[in-house]
Amino acid sequence: MGERGRRVYDYETRLSAARDRVEHGLTKAEVMARYGIAGVTTLENWCRAYRTGGPDALRPKPRGRPKGAKSKPKPAPTREQLLEEEIAYLRAKVAYLEKARALLASKSPTGSGR
Repeated sequence: MGERGRRVYDYETRLSAARDRVEHGLTKAEVMARYGIAGVTTLENWCRAYRTGGPDALRPKPRGRPKGAKSKPKPAPTREQLLEEEIAYLRAKVAYLEKARALLASKSPTGSGR
């Protein structure tokens, strides 16, 4: 069994291959043979990136998450914020109970709740 997985090409190889294809007009097969590129899609992607972004588009990109990606802990809520949350919760609870009471009253045969 042969090795499986992605082949990694250095920046110089990518740049030279893309330049030969885009600027010097070599065929895909010629470029692939010259630089030992395994897949035509790889070469096409390099050429597309080279046309749109120039040589810098072929530079290796950093892997993984950026260093500053950790979320900062939230500051502790103030007493005022806690009370506002409690008020909002209690208002929602009252509205829910009033709707439930009105629904029960409308379903009962006498029209008056319990």
